[in-house]
Amino acid sequence: MATPSRSQQLVRSERRMFAASDDSAMMKQIQSTHAPDGRVVDVKPILQIIDDVLHQITPNIDHALNGGLGQMNAIDDITTSPVDTDGMLEALAYIIQKISCEISCKCSGGGDAHATTMVLLNTLSSYSWDAKVVLTLAAFAVNFGEFWLIVRLCTTNSLAKSVALLKQLPDILEHAQMLKPHFDALNKLIKAMMDVTKCIVEFTELPSQYILSDVPPMSTAMAHIPTAVYWTIRSVVACAVQITSLVGLRQEFITSTSEAWELSSLAHKVSSIHEHLQKLLHLCHQNIDEKKQKEAYDGLSHSLETPQLDNLKILLKIFSLSKEDPNCLLNPEKNKVHVDILRRKHVLLLISDLDISHDEIQVLEIIYKYDRVSSELNYEIVWLPIVDRSAWNDSYEQKFRNLQSIMPWYTVKHPSIIEPAVIKYTREVWRFQKKPIVVTLDPQGKVTCPNALNMLWIWANLAFPFSTEKEESLWKGETWTIELLVDGLEGNLANWIRQQKVICLYGGEDMEWIQKFTSATKAVAQDLGIGLEMVYVGKNNAKERVKKITGLINEKQISHTWQEASVWFFWNRLESMLFSKSQHGKSTTETDVIKQEVMTILGYDGSENGWAAFFFGSTEMVRAKGDKVLNSMQSRKEWENEARESGFIPALRKHLEGITDEHHCTRLILPGNSGGISERVVCAECGRPMEMYFMYRCCVE
Repeated sequence: MATPSRSQQLVRSERRMFAASDDSAMMKQIQSTHAPDGRVVDVKPILQIIDDVLHQITPNIDHALNGGLGQMNAIDDITTSPVDTDGMLEALAYIIQKISCEISCKCSGGGDAHATTMVLLNTLSSYSWDAKVVLTLAAFAVNFGEFWLIVRLCTTNSLAKSVALLKQLPDILEHAQMLKPHFDALNKLIKAMMDVTKCIVEFTELPSQYILSDVPPMSTAMAHIPTAVYWTIRSVVACAVQITSLVGLRQEFITSTSEAWELSSLAHKVSSIHEHLQKLLHLCHQNIDEKKQKEAYDGLSHSLETPQLDNLKILLKIFSLSKEDPNCLLNPEKNKVHVDILRRKHVLLLISDLDISHDEIQVLEIIYKYDRVSSELNYEIVWLPIVDRSAWNDSYEQKFRNLQSIMPWYTVKHPSIIEPAVIKYTREVWRFQKKPIVVTLDPQGKVTCPNALNMLWIWANLAFPFSTEKEESLWKGETWTIELLVDGLEGNLANWIRQQKVICLYGGEDMEWIQKFTSATKAVAQDLGIGLEMVYVGKNNAKERVKKITGLINEKQISHTWQEASVWFFWNRLESMLFSKSQHGKSTTETDVIKQEVMTILGYDGSENGWAAFFFGSTEMVRAKGDKVLNSMQSRKEWENEARESGFIPALRKHLEGITDEHHCTRLILPGNSGGISERVVCAECGRPMEMYFMYRCCVE
């Protein structure tokens, strides 16, 4: 009977070891070799050199096996080690050489792989687990590097050729096809070994102040690392056996697939270990990130709650800048600037996602530029874009760049610099959801209003310095007038009031109702001999439909209309009035005339029919929803005598009050982040409390 070859005996031994690889007895055996004496080895630079060596070899193996002669990589491509690394390697040269000799000797003698691995672990007993595996890989890199240098140079260098003859090294090119499966398996195992080693080293570099070694997942990883080290060193032994078996290039080695199977099996196991360690490492990084973000969140909260000499510290934290690199802001000219340029200024943080509308940007641009510099209003706007980093792609990048390019104020250089802790603070404390907000900071960095956008829409720069106190004082000086409702959107308003004309604002998207209503209203004005001006103000969140209706109104010369931006601003400003009133008004809806009238118009807009509001002078007013006001105009004979005696507005109001609705359905639709709105909202038609429902809407026009 033929005697089994040494390699075949080794394979059978390996198969037996796989079956009982990670039991508790073996773990105790591995742990018994570990007796660290506290010495510290900086393994990172050594691992880099090992990586360089193995990366120089494996591409050349593939090139040679594919029939190419190739050239050794240029010396300049190899990472040069600094002086301190040379000194460290000099101190470790003896142990690396000792391990190298152990590997060569044991593998040449055909010893048991497990026994050889245990010998190496005992030799390295004084070192930490990461140092054990790195030093073993360093010894392997020396042996493998020397082997491959001779193989590659023996065809062109006489010294290398002589050494190759003495060692009986093979002609790789001559046996390329037969050796390819062996070297493919070798390359895969080397990659798996390096992956596990890098992962083990990465565990040692985790910041101890953020993660404890005796608490999962770190404790779980620490329990698995000895096994990972064992199997990596075991793989080094298997690779060394494979290389040693090439000496003499025995026919049994060339034709046998058992060695390649062994390396492939080891590569699979080591890759599985790496995958498991990577999952644990990911969990560790998650825990570290959570603790770092909590620390950053608490730091930002503390800074914002603590009086400061100026706003610089606050701005550095909000924009996630460091004192060493505070130049990640772009000025209106899109040049990088130092954050110090905002020191001791009122800063308005415009917080939005990438869906901020061009209408909002355009209106805010007018406010930002209008009278700000000439009136010496010491404030600046800075855009703080809040985005989902995990979903970032080229499309979002382009969208960000486009928005950034049209903003005439300061912006962050890129959304990626905004830390998760800042994003969390904007959502939890400043309650940013989807709709843009403006948070105001005074020159000392104190938050003076968590959302001044309402103020900006209602009063523009008159609200400076955009504080909560300023908002309250402005409301105290306001009454419900057509000027407050329309602001500067209608250029003819002052003349119409001076000419004592009745002014009618109407809205909706039913063109048939619009034609009937405007025709009937004009007939009433003609019969009564009063001046009348009618303005179509559109409908909220119906841009394309309103655009179409506006075109028809203009074409038929039915009434005055507004541009798209003015229609958007009118409705957005009404919502802002409601939010502002709800947050700062002390009175209830029943006693607050402004709030009541705003909610009424918004309620009309939320219903399907049109609506109309009539003004005479600044304060005399009557309003009604579509069907009631249309019926009133069409039945003018019933109240026209009253109108001639007491006036158009009082007569129409009296007539409307006399109409009782058997059925009505009023809806008040507000954006999802309408924080501060009272849950108790009364119906504009009957005064009863309205029911609250949730509505989800996607309205793409």
